[in-house]
Amino acid sequence: KKKTVSFSTMPNDRKINSTAACISFMLEGCELKKVRSNSRMYSRFFVLDADMRSVRWEPSKKDSEKAKIEIKSVKEVRVGKKTPVLRSNGLSDQFPDECAFSIIYGDNYESLDLVASSADVVSAWVMGLRYLVSYGKHTPEAPGTGHPSLRTSWISSVFDLADLEKCGRIPVSRAVQLIKALNPGMKISTIELKFKELQKASERPGAEVACDLFVEAYCELCTRPEIFFLLVQFSSNKEYLGLKDLLMFLEVEQGMEGVTEEKCLEIVGKYEPSKEGREKGYLAIDGFTRYLLSADCSIFDPQHRRVCQDMAQPLSHYYISSAHSACLLEDNFWGRSDISGYLSALGLGCRSIELVLWDGPEGEPVVYTSPSAASCLPFRAVVGLIDQHAFAASAYPLILCLVVRCSAPQQRLAAQCLRKTLGEKLYLEPPNPAASYLPSPEQLKGRILIKGKKLPPGCEDSEGEVSDEEEGWELARRLGQEEREAPGGGVPRRVRLSRELSELVSLCQAVPFQDFESSRRGQRYWEMCSFSEVEAGRFANECPAELVSYNKRFLSRIYPSPMRIDASNMNPQDFWKCGCQMVAMNYQTPGLMMDLNAGWFRQNGACGYVLRPAIMREEVSYFSANAKDSLPGVPAQLLHLKVISGQNLPKPKGSGAKGEVVEPYVCAEIHGIPADCAEHRTKTALQSGDNPIFDESLEFQINLPELAVLRFVVLDDDYIGDEFIAQYTIPFECLQPGYRHVPLQSLAGEPLPHATLFVHVAISDRRGGGKGHRRGLAGRRGRRVREYTSTKATGIKAIDEVFRTATQPLREATDLRENVQNALVSFKELCGLTPAANMKQCILTVAAWLLHSDSAPSVTLNLAEQYPPMEAQGPIPDLLRKVLTAYETMIQTSRTLIESADAVYGKLIQAQQAGMDFHKELHRIEAKEGLRGRKLQKALESFAWNITVLKGQADLLKHAKAEALDNLWQIHNAGQSCGIGRNGSASPEPSRLRAPLEPILE
Repeated sequence: KKKTVSFSTMPNDRKINSTAACISFMLEGCELKKVRSNSRMYSRFFVLDADMRSVRWEPSKKDSEKAKIEIKSVKEVRVGKKTPVLRSNGLSDQFPDECAFSIIYGDNYESLDLVASSADVVSAWVMGLRYLVSYGKHTPEAPGTGHPSLRTSWISSVFDLADLEKCGRIPVSRAVQLIKALNPGMKISTIELKFKELQKASERPGAEVACDLFVEAYCELCTRPEIFFLLVQFSSNKEYLGLKDLLMFLEVEQGMEGVTEEKCLEIVGKYEPSKEGREKGYLAIDGFTRYLLSADCSIFDPQHRRVCQDMAQPLSHYYISSAHSACLLEDNFWGRSDISGYLSALGLGCRSIELVLWDGPEGEPVVYTSPSAASCLPFRAVVGLIDQHAFAASAYPLILCLVVRCSAPQQRLAAQCLRKTLGEKLYLEPPNPAASYLPSPEQLKGRILIKGKKLPPGCEDSEGEVSDEEEGWELARRLGQEEREAPGGGVPRRVRLSRELSELVSLCQAVPFQDFESSRRGQRYWEMCSFSEVEAGRFANECPAELVSYNKRFLSRIYPSPMRIDASNMNPQDFWKCGCQMVAMNYQTPGLMMDLNAGWFRQNGACGYVLRPAIMREEVSYFSANAKDSLPGVPAQLLHLKVISGQNLPKPKGSGAKGEVVEPYVCAEIHGIPADCAEHRTKTALQSGDNPIFDESLEFQINLPELAVLRFVVLDDDYIGDEFIAQYTIPFECLQPGYRHVPLQSLAGEPLPHATLFVHVAISDRRGGGKGHRRGLAGRRGRRVREYTSTKATGIKAIDEVFRTATQPLREATDLRENVQNALVSFKELCGLTPAANMKQCILTVAAWLLHSDSAPSVTLNLAEQYPPMEAQGPIPDLLRKVLTAYETMIQTSRTLIESADAVYGKLIQAQQAGMDFHKELHRIEAKEGLRGRKLQKALESFAWNITVLKGQADLLKHAKAEALDNLWQIHNAGQSCGIGRNGSASPEPSRLRAPLEPILE
């Protein structure tokens, strides 16, 4: 387990909230551990000279003039384990990434590698050093002197507006309300305490405060050090972000494309509080904080706030948000029925609602889950509400699952009510026998489908008998409400069904499930089965591939076990991973399972429909729901998650016996296929108040990104009774990269005002490139044995010969991708960046080294060439030579990939299409070859595996080529913007390099 150190506070509880405070801290000095290349660590006292021109350390065997680094010689300051020494195996587990930093200095680009006691100390040194380095030889005046800053001027103007009497002082109560208005999430008690502290320290007690004390209180209360640190990192003058600084931040760190200075000016105008800042295009710390907290900077990708998926696929290709017992407000046994339950479910985008019909006392059917429920609802009222609100949250089809427990006469009344009330919304067209799949959600927009039993085709009477294996019967039997047991243990009960109700059922005809082979041979696409949680769980564990295959054509509905009389929920991921479309949830019961369900269905405009992963939809594909490793043809991705801080965290609800202070920690959970399920937690932030600093990096490998969900849970380590503080659940595909705030929610999924987590998100291998590489020499330099994806023998000679032709192209495709990937990781690490960094960051980093040196070697990018070489004039230091060599390797491997990809891609697709030509004849060929039983099953699995591998590897190669072209565009773009590019007129058009990918047919 990773060792950690205390991250609680600065020495002497100092809060670093300005560059001046950083430099003051450095002038006083502190103990840091100096790391040598032999992996040994030595404690030394480091201090900034009074003239602010050098950093010294003692004791040292060197004389005092050698045990120092001049500020003007510093090329770069890196945070984290970003040098070969700090990444070495002997040290990597001895301290967390957040406690390490390196100073790259001198003409030979040497590194001084240091480890601090906390992330706060690292922040102070790094901020201070970057500030001093940016001024070069022009040492700034002592901190705190000179003209008032942009921020101080604005806060003073706010004070002047509040100074109604114009006497230079305002009442403390007014000052408290003013700061509260500027920071709504802050507690009034915290602000009052700060004023008392400052008044006591300055020996100015009283009921009023002057402007200087108000400014000091505001700066101490409202400066978030982690955001100030970020501003200093990107700011040219270390006080605010100019338009070019902001543009760089948005492009490089936030991953935004096509950002212009006009867009940056718009952001400044919207979020910068000071008039002067808005006029000059400056974003100071308060405006920057507001922007990072805004919806414009949300962790949730705004594209997913509207319907963004293809809605023209068959209905069976979507997950459908489904409710079970929506009318109940509590548990299944004693729960009270209430019509507001339906209203709530429909408002959340639910597209499948269960209605259990029973005989009502006044000749009219009623709705409730069982005769033991505390109250019942008139069926007419429920249908009226559905008519009004069915499409308020989503225009896509609503499925009403009718479980009939009432007599035939009351069934006729129910049918009449549905026809009369819902009218044209009811979908009554008979299914098309010539079709193979259900219509799409787009075709069924605004329509209501009835799921239920139909009378057998030969029945001419007004009513008839049908089997009753639905969940309502099972529940009623378990609760002892049915006197008659089914004849024989496994034979379902028979019930009477009226013709009127039968005729309302069209595309969702409920039929009993026999076995997968019977369904494959005889089930029609408009027929669907319901499975109990227990039965579906057994299939998911014992024959997951068959369940996935079944769900490609047919809808399946999973309902909770009748034993869940407390209305608890099953884990929907257990069934989504097998392609089950309708997993019925008890919406009235909050908790982890409902968090997953609610979070999952946000990703497509909260319309209640989510397109399933392609590997689950393709007619011929191999997918094992219980895979413990990466899937054939699906690129594994690495999620690099840094949990930085929390804001305005509430106390746990059930912790009345506690004091005011919480001691929170954050759990980050990945839910998905078994290979992806993982959980990491941060350390506990001790005595941190409402705004804890965590500063901890977590990493997850995601093998099937399309099915992965990330859940943040904030818990209290010092709890009495209840540890839950807050949560937020988001599909992996909706994550935005960069610095983001997570809007925390309560256990019931309601927003918690002003409560957030501040995180940094990076995803590597996002657009292809094979398996994610973990850092380290073995993964980076190809010393590990390269894994090649290969085809499997089916046992049918003609088919195996076709797939054998793909053996060499498969190896070539893997080599092309992995060679580029390894070269990229090596180049990024030598630049001091993580594998998740983009190419523009790398070029800008190299340029920054060259600009921070008087005797900088001449290094240029020749942008006249399509594959721009990085050329050096004269002698260059060893580190820079390694960087240039790594860059050249990266360019050459990218060139080979770009120029070879189309030919290899063509061979893979040719082999895949030749294999697919056998598909229609597969069963005839199998019979001819005499394959039966296990051999037949293995042949079918191998055939599906081969088709999936060939299409997947072709897809990966195509995406890798697009990514390589995008990297070239970034090199041209960065080379021109940072000044090391020459002959830039030949810069390629981004539209040419970023051409949209042709879709690969399913």
